[in-house]
Amino acid sequence: MSEPTQKYSITMPRDIAEAARARGGPSGLSSYVAAAVARQIERDNLNDLIQVAEAAHGPITDEEIQALRDQLHQARELQNRRGADGA
Repeated sequence: MSEPTQKYSITMPRDIAEAARARGGPSGLSSYVAAAVARQIERDNLNDLIQVAEAAHGPITDEEIQALRDQLHQARELQNRRGADGA
């Protein structure tokens, strides 16, 4: 069962609305906008968590970010190799 819905009236620039309508496809503009807002809420929540963590532990350095990106890249490469080996 899906979440209950409610109708809202929003105002946005015409070009953005038309691009969203075109991208909405069969699921429609409302579904597209709802998904975009949900993603933004997730980002806002993550930013809140980062602020709390940085307040407690200090800011994350560029070097720490790059090290984590490198680890993620290596993990993805390993996963892709394992997937190719299993095919």
